[in-house]
Amino acid sequence: MNIRYTNSIETITPDQLHGFFVGWPDPPSPETHLQILKNSNHIQLAVDVTTNRIVGFINAISDGVLSAFIPLLEVLPEYQGQGIGRELVERLLTGLGDLYSIDLCCDPPLQPFYSRCGMQASTGMMVRNFDRQNGKQ
Repeated sequence: MNIRYTNSIETITPDQLHGFFVGWPDPPSPETHLQILKNSNHIQLAVDVTTNRIVGFINAISDGVLSAFIPLLEVLPEYQGQGIGRELVERLLTGLGDLYSIDLCCDPPLQPFYSRCGMQASTGMMVRNFDRQNGKQ
């Protein structure tokens, strides 16, 4: 499998963003997904060169001075287990490397993955409005 990594969304269309948010009861549409990527300060995309399909992505929101938050990392199920997620995290962390804090929230079963990417476990607080999960107002 030939995967290309990019931080550009200039040529990305919603048609390339199908299949993400597996298990979400009301997932964002591909159009909303594209808007999420456009509004992020930093992104990394994994593209299957053969199909030109986006097979993974990660995004960060940042003040550009001190901190960043990573809200989403996803790799399509059929592409998981091939190191794509780790490569996306490492590329994003490299791009954010000058910041004091880079945070994300994840469930405990995912903490070992992020530990292998150089992050450390922490505690935090959150609010989740599940009725707004699809990004619609």
